[in-house]
Amino acid sequence: MELIEQVLDLARNPKHTRWLSPLLLIADAALCGLIIWKIPYTEIDWQAYMEQVEIYLTGERDYKNIEGGTGPLVYPAVHVYIYRALYALTDRGTNILLAQIIFGFVYLVNLAVVMACYRLAKAPPYIFPLLILSKRLHSIFMLRCFNDCFAVLGLFLAIYAYQRRMWTLGSFLYTTGLNVKMTALLPLPAVGMVLLQSIGQSRAITQALIIGQMTIAYGYPFLHRETPSYISRAFQFTRQFLYKWTVNWRFVNEETFLSRGFSLSLLGAHVGLLALFTITRWTKPAQRSTSDFLKLIFNDPWDQERISRRITPQFIMTTILTANAIGMLCARSLHYQFYAYIAWMTPFLLWRAGFHPIVQYSLWAAQEWAWNIYPSTEASSLVVVSVLAVTVAGVWWGTREDFEDVMVNGGPERQHAD
Repeated sequence: MELIEQVLDLARNPKHTRWLSPLLLIADAALCGLIIWKIPYTEIDWQAYMEQVEIYLTGERDYKNIEGGTGPLVYPAVHVYIYRALYALTDRGTNILLAQIIFGFVYLVNLAVVMACYRLAKAPPYIFPLLILSKRLHSIFMLRCFNDCFAVLGLFLAIYAYQRRMWTLGSFLYTTGLNVKMTALLPLPAVGMVLLQSIGQSRAITQALIIGQMTIAYGYPFLHRETPSYISRAFQFTRQFLYKWTVNWRFVNEETFLSRGFSLSLLGAHVGLLALFTITRWTKPAQRSTSDFLKLIFNDPWDQERISRRITPQFIMTTILTANAIGMLCARSLHYQFYAYIAWMTPFLLWRAGFHPIVQYSLWAAQEWAWNIYPSTEASSLVVVSVLAVTVAGVWWGTREDFEDVMVNGGPERQHAD
């Protein structure tokens, strides 16, 4: 019995993640080296990125004139700056091995930051192995060199900064990730809810201005005379993806997939789920009715300090990752590289949903299987959507009792200084 208790303590007690995280990081570093050494690189977008950078280096700043082998440049300015640096480091993009090594390092930095976020949120040790076991995630970083690798790094760095109550740094990091790829826009509603309740209306507006002004500053070289071109390409909300590349909605027919009604239905579901979580979950720290909570948008409350104490690292991570999961669930088309935004959020959200560990591992395994089927099938896409739906529904149900003791106990003590 004593041995069983020790094993259970190792699996459940968050204090053990202090030594488990470095061990997993070392093991994954060895795995990354093995992947780069043994598995052939697959060319998808790297060459196109390099061709676009070459046009940029000629002095071209009009986005509609910057194209590569796979099409036009459709990513914000930070993407250009990052791949401009990689172009120089890899001998104009020809040293693929060095590029893979760089992306292996980016992967490990990502992993270290994700583990740090999990630790601050007091996640149990037994879910940490899931962070290093994804075949598809390793492929996205080291065998494909996608820009999503940098966008997701910006997102998790922002989460970590927010967890440590470094609000301006968090907004800077979040904006940087957003300006690599606009997929990072999905958690923005949750970021707003976290900031509003953590620092009040006036300071939250300041953070919003920082995000907006930094986005303009990043894009400034392309905004002087080519503003419409930059905005329409880098933040193309109407972009239509091809049915043959979709990972998530393959189980519906192509006519439905391309229809305006299907698109509007997903948009409605997205807005509805965000509203549901906002009303029933994300405003809980404020301990106010919906109508009273809306007043916080216009005035700082008298009990702002007390509300702020309830914004724990766990609440921050749960809220931001849930918004991301909702966005992925309601996206009309997910491509394989989008798994970079899903793989590291799923173990945490499945734990927050309160599922039994066996169920958590089973759902993770089903998701991993589905994302490794190429090309996607009706069965694999159904699993992709189903796991996302179960995750979102599970988090909503599993967090129903969060902050229920606040009314009695007045809220937990502050965990980090401002």
